[in-house]
Amino acid sequence: MLKRLMDNAVPLGVVIIVLFMVIPLDTWLLDILLILNIGLSVMILMITMNISEALEFSIFPSLLLVTTLFRLGMNVSTTRHILSGGYAGNVIQAFGELITGGNVVIGVVIFLIIVLVQFIVITKGAERVAEVAARFTLDAMPGKQMAIDADLSSGMITEQEARLRRDKVQREADFYGAMDGATKIVKGDAVMSLIITLINFVGGVILGMVMGGGDFNTVLTTYSIATIGDGLVSQIPALMISTATGMIVTRSVSEGSLNNDVIGQFLNQPRAIIATGAILLFLALIPNTPHLALVVGGASLMGGGLAVSRRMQQQQAAAAVAAAEAARQEEAAPAETDYFKDINNVYSLLAVEPIEMEFGYSLIPMVDEASGGKLISRIVIFRRQYAQDMGFVFPSIRLHDAASLGTNQYVISIKGEEVARGEILVDYYLALEPANPLAEIDGIETVEPAYGIPSRWILPENKEMAEIYGYQVIDPLSVMLTHLTETIRKYAFELLNRSETIQLVENLKHTAPDLVAEAVPNIVSYATLEKVLRALLKEGVPIKDLATILETLSDQLQQGRDLDSAIEQIRGALARTITRRFCEDGVLRVVTLDAEVEKRIITSLTRNEQGVYLAMGPDLMQQIIGQLAEHIKKFAELGQTPILLVSQVIRGYFAKMITQFYPGVYVLSFNEVTNSVQIQAIGNITMQEPMRQQREAVGT
Repeated sequence: MLKRLMDNAVPLGVVIIVLFMVIPLDTWLLDILLILNIGLSVMILMITMNISEALEFSIFPSLLLVTTLFRLGMNVSTTRHILSGGYAGNVIQAFGELITGGNVVIGVVIFLIIVLVQFIVITKGAERVAEVAARFTLDAMPGKQMAIDADLSSGMITEQEARLRRDKVQREADFYGAMDGATKIVKGDAVMSLIITLINFVGGVILGMVMGGGDFNTVLTTYSIATIGDGLVSQIPALMISTATGMIVTRSVSEGSLNNDVIGQFLNQPRAIIATGAILLFLALIPNTPHLALVVGGASLMGGGLAVSRRMQQQQAAAAVAAAEAARQEEAAPAETDYFKDINNVYSLLAVEPIEMEFGYSLIPMVDEASGGKLISRIVIFRRQYAQDMGFVFPSIRLHDAASLGTNQYVISIKGEEVARGEILVDYYLALEPANPLAEIDGIETVEPAYGIPSRWILPENKEMAEIYGYQVIDPLSVMLTHLTETIRKYAFELLNRSETIQLVENLKHTAPDLVAEAVPNIVSYATLEKVLRALLKEGVPIKDLATILETLSDQLQQGRDLDSAIEQIRGALARTITRRFCEDGVLRVVTLDAEVEKRIITSLTRNEQGVYLAMGPDLMQQIIGQLAEHIKKFAELGQTPILLVSQVIRGYFAKMITQFYPGVYVLSFNEVTNSVQIQAIGNITMQEPMRQQREAVGT
């Protein structure tokens, strides 16, 4: 129960302070609360004078609001007592008599001087300092960020240190903005104190005369002492808070909640607590002061401060012992140079990650699960889906931040080398531009990283309007994930290694043990099977039906076929799989080759010692590539994958040539398409007239 109350101490305190404005308080309770207000303001002032940077007392903007609210709540309660009877407790009475010294006029003058000093000098000065500091801090942010990047690039600081410094710069900027507004609270508090004082004096004198509180001099003296005492009890803490505002205005903001920071940061300043207690005990020695309240408050603060100080000393001693032990262990551990004297340890530096993704600073929350990032969970879902579709489980992806990248950039690497790069605006949406949008949406022009589609980064409030105009709107995480998944699909054949091939064969043993025992490795070696699986993955053919692949490959090799011919036969055996992979709604839209073009390609096939290759003339190649470029645009308008349909004889050789120019085009043969599919030719590559005339001229 006590722990729960401590966890919610500050929120409950704020609620109670608000209730002070409504609920009448007895004078004895007012005395205690007024002394608490004075002690709190002294403590805040002492802390601001003892800290070296604002990070040690970063709750100040919120604390400024709470203390101002507390002070105004006390003013409302004391005004109720002053207007009702001219007496608001011993504290106010003592301070009023202390400042007047038996002369009301002198007391009023001194009080006005204190109020004007508070309002004109301290409050106005703190407000101006906060405003200027906020402006200069925001202007200096880019330079500070560049300095951090320069230190990191030169090796003066580590990535961890750079991250901490960037975070500190951001928090400082937030603090200055908060303090610029918080100083307006101090100014309003000073104005309100003057109004309350005027109400207490004028209203009290009028009520005293009307209600028969005595003659005019008696009423004037009574209410003057009460009003001046109330004003002093309010203005002295306000003056200290204003002074503290001017001192703390160059500091940074808090990282945690207000409740935790209030408790933790106060307890981290035992000297300030002890000094505050000593000051309150000294005030108890002054005549006509509330001795009991000051003694109790001062003794409590000094006792608590000493207890906290002893606890901190114990913690520091324990930390020193731990540091000494760590130093001894570090001395006992071999130095880095000695470690790498062993040549076996050097080999640990040669490891290469199969897939690696690096992020800029602002993209880390999208990856960090502790911050609510969902990239890892989305990758897990994609790995499962890809394994079900393609029959291959790609390896784990190493995710980490990189200070060398821009804050919004990311890089995808395969086997240690960069293969893709993109840039994400976290607080925006990506709108893919349609062919004919109803209207143009405002945004930052860019290109979608996975497919190269012209796009715009738009603000969240424009999302619905963009969808109405026909744009396809994608959130930043999906943009980055799509780029990653398409990169994995493109380079999956490189990720398939020998160990993964062996694992696939071992998994096949559970369902087809006889086939594996017969074929591997007696007929089909692991190296040969790996080449075949890589060739299929490279052209987007699923390898999930490993039994059919292995059986067909074994038969072809036993018949003496070369590996290229065996792969074509395997593709034919996987016709249903390939058809399902590329067919949409029972229709396969393709570009075909004219019979004369295929004949020219077949005559271009040449055999040498290394095997068969395609030796096509540059004129024919140029015409094929040029016509194909026009047909690809039709596929883009339909939103479908470009497919070329050719005969089985030339498919493999023709595919190798086409992918050099258009990696996204898939080449299929007629025997890879099942009879249940309707083939729709949306284009045909033909022999152009100049080439035909040239061929006829050569023939004659």
